[in-house]
Amino acid sequence: MKIAVVGSINMDVVARVAHVPAPGETLLARSSSRGGGGKGANQAVAAARARGASVAFVGSVGDDGDGRALRAALQADGIDVAGLEVADAPTGVALISVGDDGENAIVVVAGANGTDAAFSASQAALVSDADVVIAQLEIPPSRVLEASRLRKDESLFVLNASPSEPFADPAVADSLLSTTDILVVNEHELRDIASATSGPISDAIDALAARVGALVVTLGPQGSVIAVGAERRTVRAFAVDAVDTTGAGDTYCGVLAAQLPGNRDELTVDALADAARVAGAAAALAVGRVGAQASVPTADEVDEFMEDA
Repeated sequence: MKIAVVGSINMDVVARVAHVPAPGETLLARSSSRGGGGKGANQAVAAARARGASVAFVGSVGDDGDGRALRAALQADGIDVAGLEVADAPTGVALISVGDDGENAIVVVAGANGTDAAFSASQAALVSDADVVIAQLEIPPSRVLEASRLRKDESLFVLNASPSEPFADPAVADSLLSTTDILVVNEHELRDIASATSGPISDAIDALAARVGALVVTLGPQGSVIAVGAERRTVRAFAVDAVDTTGAGDTYCGVLAAQLPGNRDELTVDALADAARVAGAAAALAVGRVGAQASVPTADEVDEFMEDA
């Protein structure tokens, strides 16, 4: 199966602190590190380390040292980087504080990820050849919509609606939802997109599920809910002690994509729930490790973890 990931790629600069700083607070970090990040690149790495898929990444970096280092890191994971192009902007950067409880605060400087030019011929070819196309919203919505238009009729288009701010524009929201086969959101994003800031979560799920082919709602320690039409499945979470939640959601999305059938007609609520269980196991392993791409487990590690759980 071929997967094309369309999205952001950043150099993560991570500071380990006692707790995520409050507004106006200055903290001394215990340590710092630099490594590959960005929702798109993280998801590409997660899909590549899962079993059975060939993965291509479509995105932009700057003509700088960070861009070259990030390209090499993707290649080391066997990811096709023919669609990773050099933009007239610096490589994106994410500034991340991680507390002792595993929680984080992230500021992203988009840089080259903000490029909204049309896809090049090589980028378009990778998307149109894929069985599964997955995108996020750390890049301009116009790029996401172009990717959805370029994919094959029978392929699956997966949108991780994070961040959810673009949905504040009703026209953009309608365009994104109408072309999405599988929408992946957390509870905050679910309520934001469904305009349901209060009330039972089931009402928000019902409202949003009616607008997409399938819906996956991740609920952290409460697991996830799968909705396809009127059918619902609840997938339990794996109990773990969180060390660093950075990139765990991206690990989930990338592994989920790698477990999907390669054809839209084969997508069922049971198939999606099975994929979500494997994705949840991978995310559980990721939160027990430090870093974004550095924390993504291999397929063998996920298999062993699920056998022991």
